Amino acid sequence: MSNSLSEAVRMRIRALWSTTRFGQFVGVGTVGATVDNVVLVLLVEATVLGPVVAKVLSWELGIVVIFAINERWTFSEYGKVGLRPLGRRFLRSNLVRLGGFLVTLAVLAVLVRRFDVWYVAANVVGIGIGFFVNYTCESLYTWQVHQE
Repeated sequence: MSNSLSEAVRMRIRALWSTTRFGQFVGVGTVGATVDNVVLVLLVEATVLGPVVAKVLSWELGIVVIFAINERWTFSEYGKVGLRPLGRRFLRSNLVRLGGFLVTLAVLAVLVRRFDVWYVAANVVGIGIGFFVNYTCESLYTWQVHQE
């Protein structure tokens, strides 16, 4: 590994180790997970939607809430100001979180369909696993904290 590649990797790892930012991300994620689970339960219990389809809808609403709070609090000092940069970050955030969502959805589907786990518990487990994908990618790609 060349020195520049090695240094780039070290710089990104250091950027991820911010305990303050990580704590904020956990707090924001908790709010988003709450929104996700409440909407999931409402959609499953009050409509004809099954857990997997309802999850897609509850996820996107959770993402909007998470993005708004992260933009104003967790990553408020990162990224350019303006409507266009904000729109780009929102699109990047949705793209990045799609990876975390696919992890969450796969865990939900497997736990519910194969192991008969209650869909809310399966969703919480999936969110926990997808969290680490989201934290890493949001920090490095959406808000690019390694470029401090």
